[in-house]
Amino acid sequence: MDLDQRYPAISDLRARARRRVPHFVWEFFDSATGTESVLGRNRRALDQVLFHPAILEGEFTPDLSCSLMGLDYAVPFGIAPVGMSGVIWPDAERRLARFASASGIPYGLSTVASQPPEAVGPEAGAMGWFQLYPPRSPEVLKDMLARAWGAGFHTLVLTADVPVASRRERQTRGGLTNPPRLTPRLLAQVMRRPAWAMGMLKTGMPRMRTLDRYAEQKTSLPQTAHVGYLIRIMPDWDYLGRLRELWQGKLVVKGVMDAGPVAQLEAAGVDAIWVSNHAGRQFDGVRASIDALPEIRAATRLPLIFDSGIEGGLDIIRALALGADFVMLGRAWHYALAALGDAGPPHLHDLLIKDMTSCMGQIGARSLADLSGRLACQQGA
Repeated sequence: MDLDQRYPAISDLRARARRRVPHFVWEFFDSATGTESVLGRNRRALDQVLFHPAILEGEFTPDLSCSLMGLDYAVPFGIAPVGMSGVIWPDAERRLARFASASGIPYGLSTVASQPPEAVGPEAGAMGWFQLYPPRSPEVLKDMLARAWGAGFHTLVLTADVPVASRRERQTRGGLTNPPRLTPRLLAQVMRRPAWAMGMLKTGMPRMRTLDRYAEQKTSLPQTAHVGYLIRIMPDWDYLGRLRELWQGKLVVKGVMDAGPVAQLEAAGVDAIWVSNHAGRQFDGVRASIDALPEIRAATRLPLIFDSGIEGGLDIIRALALGADFVMLGRAWHYALAALGDAGPPHLHDLLIKDMTSCMGQIGARSLADLSGRLACQQGA
């Protein structure tokens, strides 16, 4: 099968993935919250970032390499953490971590993934990042950090944009609960997706295994919340300070959407800032992430990581041109895995490189540093 011909874009992988996972899984994974207006807002804002095409530049192969927090990468993109990744496709966390290690790109594991750091860290190798949903208990925090570090995760990502559970109405209507329970309605959907079902038979229904040793699942929670909310706190600046003292590796704060906190983040000793609106999964009333990026870039010299709304290589170079140092994708890698199994992530990796290379050739950008100079129009201009 010629994957380039059958699945030449992320949208093709998305369409096939939808046909291969149960409906309730799709509604969990592909949805946002509220009216999902932020999904369109992300898309429209990205589309407003335009470039000058170039002529008579001669032959060249664009250099996609970059450096981030002291490490060199062949490409400026990686795999963002996704909660309960293993629901989307069986054993997704270890499969994606294994691919990331082989490809030399970062892989982010969520605190609320379906596999614990001890199981995923060896697969990710030197490419592992651990996304922390901050626990309330100091003892739990110390233990969780020790587990992540011991499993080989060198970069810690503090999630700052999820203070409370979002409602995610599509997920609620779809019927997925935390932990997942197969009702007769959901079981009927599973039976129509044999590849997903057979994979789950081998791995077992996912649960948040990192939290097994901490959580008591007796407290009533909203349907779209999960056991992680029983142990976690809304972090403040003091919490960030304690975290900086405890964590010996690189520290990233995720979910920054305006320049206001930047100076205080610098003073707190963070190593990078992650600009993200959580792809619309937390708050429908937020502006597009790409709209926030230039002002945050102007306010700091720290490395900036970007996500939310990326649908191809052109979107990656848009974010890089506006000040991002690195771009992370979440849904796209899971579309690829659900669509094509283990052949999916390498195919997506190849698609993104080809798309970036083609677009940079069109605008005469020989390296990522050239992108900002080729901008023709920024959002709102």
